[in-house]
Amino acid sequence: MMSPHPATDPVRSLVLWCPDWPITALGQSPGNAQGGGSGAPPIAIVHAGAVIACSASARREGVRRGQRRRDAQAHCPTLQIVPNDPGREHRAFLPVLDRLEKLAPGVQVIRPGLAALRARGPSRYYGGEAEAARILLDDLLCTGIPDARAGIADGPFTAEHAARNTRERSAVQVIPSGQAAAFLAPLPITTLHDADLVALLIRLGVRTLGEFAALDEGTVRDRFSERGTRLHALAGGRDSQPVTPRIPPPELARRVEFEPPLEIAEQVAFGVRQTCDDVVAALGTAGLVCTELRIELADESGGRAERVWLHPTFFSAAEMVDRVRWQLEAAMTGDTLVSAVQSVRLVPEAVDAATHHAPGLFGQGPGERVHHALSRVQAMLGHRGVLVPAMGGGRFLLERQLLVPWGDRPPASVAQHDRPWPGSMPDPLPATVFADPVPIEVTDHSGERVRVDARGALSGPPALLTGRGIHTAVTAWAGPWPIRERLWDQARRREAHRFQLVDQSQMAWLTVFEDDAWHAEGRYD
Repeated sequence: MMSPHPATDPVRSLVLWCPDWPITALGQSPGNAQGGGSGAPPIAIVHAGAVIACSASARREGVRRGQRRRDAQAHCPTLQIVPNDPGREHRAFLPVLDRLEKLAPGVQVIRPGLAALRARGPSRYYGGEAEAARILLDDLLCTGIPDARAGIADGPFTAEHAARNTRERSAVQVIPSGQAAAFLAPLPITTLHDADLVALLIRLGVRTLGEFAALDEGTVRDRFSERGTRLHALAGGRDSQPVTPRIPPPELARRVEFEPPLEIAEQVAFGVRQTCDDVVAALGTAGLVCTELRIELADESGGRAERVWLHPTFFSAAEMVDRVRWQLEAAMTGDTLVSAVQSVRLVPEAVDAATHHAPGLFGQGPGERVHHALSRVQAMLGHRGVLVPAMGGGRFLLERQLLVPWGDRPPASVAQHDRPWPGSMPDPLPATVFADPVPIEVTDHSGERVRVDARGALSGPPALLTGRGIHTAVTAWAGPWPIRERLWDQARRREAHRFQLVDQSQMAWLTVFEDDAWHAEGRYD
């Protein structure tokens, strides 16, 4: 007899669940010894002001998921608050996946800390469903995840909740084939994780998955559309979602070891040429190009030098070699590396589809020709041999202009120009900005220096502007506009007043009065 639901017959699935994965991922982060063990301090992961995960020690103090941050800290004054970082969770879960795939290929990542795979293959290989689950859990234990749980059932949905509802004495729960509906029936309706539909069902008196599954399928479809029909099938154990194994990304990173270690930069550059060719070849096979390259240098004494290099388009093998040479020279200069180089690791930090960088049908445009010319000059003169202007942030004009090496972004320490800067000059800005502030003198009609008191009042109207090669009368002026920075920091505070002055030749000057002295920032040509 044919199944009444031929299109929705569930696949026998095995789901592995790592409880409190955000906490576990935090403990597995490099340089972080925190975790969720019994001896660990109470920790809560917070997103949008609410707790999304907490350690076992925090739960013992009354902290729960969904609590507001303030309430959680009221229950546990020693609670450590850690911002949510999905990237950290994904990075920590990748080594776990790699180990699982060696034992049971075809793993699907539902989300970090939760993975599914078809149960048929592992159960045949390891001699049963429960035995396969225990072997995978033992492997997770070796990776430092002692509390993992496994569930086997018809469909990933039922298997997941079998894992979440394992008994205290066993980390594995197997739901026999055909028993999914009976297992799910007593679970609360909130298990569906659909806030709108769940709220409506609760108002209708539906409290459990079994009560929802008992409703007529046609009525559910008419009332809740296809979304409700899908959840109705899940509640009844008819999970049609397949297990879709992830495709492991190609290994693009390469490492070269030097034995004996090398002391000369040119020797190191020569030694990595083949490795750079291998990186570019691997990228080409995957249809990718590298736009950001991380280079890790290690010396024989344990010193390390690491940097991420950027490229306006994408790296060639020769350009990777150049970056290795430049980084090595900078590392030796800054005493980051104190001995001979033992290894170099090349990691494509950011990649892009090669099709996005294909040459045009009618040859290279002016932009491409400029890029190649500047890259050749930079290769001959070194990393800082070609500098290009970039915009920074700040209230003074000199802070808003930067020179960065060709292909680099402004350093992270530089203020961002798109942030609000109260007190900064609005457009239009002076056509000429002096590389160094030009000392000037602004005097009144009596020949005394014009000063600004604490209230912003002038000692007298500007009448004469003098300086190196400057001697002209002031015919018009505007200001002062105060500039105040870090008034709470005695070492870094700045307090100045900005003026615009027009001389008798109708030349306009942007000037600043600071520390009882005048200087010119720019000129409106």
